[in-house]
Amino acid sequence: MRSRYSAYAYADAGYLFRTWHPRTRPADVTIDKSITWTGLEVIDTVAGGPDDNRGEVEFRALFESAAGTGSLHERSRFERRAGRWFYLDDVTTEDL
Repeated sequence: MRSRYSAYAYADAGYLFRTWHPRTRPADVTIDKSITWTGLEVIDTVAGGPDDNRGEVEFRALFESAAGTGSLHERSRFERRAGRWFYLDDVTTEDL
């Protein structure tokens, strides 16, 4: 999760694409460069340990844009494939 946040912060779309599960990733990953990511708070984790093949991370990511400051609150699901973790999908704040 932290590495994907860093990829957004440094506009590394290639890393985001490579760490997105092939079953759910879009054909093209683009980053809105008008957004500046300013912080990450991990709120909760479920599974995702060395013996798990799935895990969840609830987080709040802070950002600044032309419209002001804001945050993204999400619970992301991850799946391990061939020993590597991949972002699968999310449940947004409206669903939490």
